[in-house]
Amino acid sequence: MNVLLIFFALPVATVILAIVLQKILRSPLLVAGTFFAIYLIVTFSAFDISFLVYAILYTILAYVTAVLTKLVCNLIHTFRNINLNNNSQAIIELAENANTTNNNTIRRNNCCCNRRN
Repeated sequence: MNVLLIFFALPVATVILAIVLQKILRSPLLVAGTFFAIYLIVTFSAFDISFLVYAILYTILAYVTAVLTKLVCNLIHTFRNINLNNNSQAIIELAENANTTNNNTIRRNNCCCNRRN
């Protein structure tokens, strides 16, 4: 087995594909199960039984990556909602201030102080 394949290419591919599958499936357990099934097939078709240890490690890596991806997506979603709520509050306050300013202008224009008889 090639050392670069085992320690670099497969872990990087696992992380990238775990992120993609997490975005599609939205379940870390399904992502880990999918990777375990794939690596189990690869273990018995392309490598020997010693690769099974790596298959289990890559499955754990896929699961951890999927969980982290889920947490990051939830945090982004939460912060985006907080930001939208703050922006909508600011817009409402601006609209109320503009409405108050318009009412004051109308009152000033309609008062009888500046009118000549």
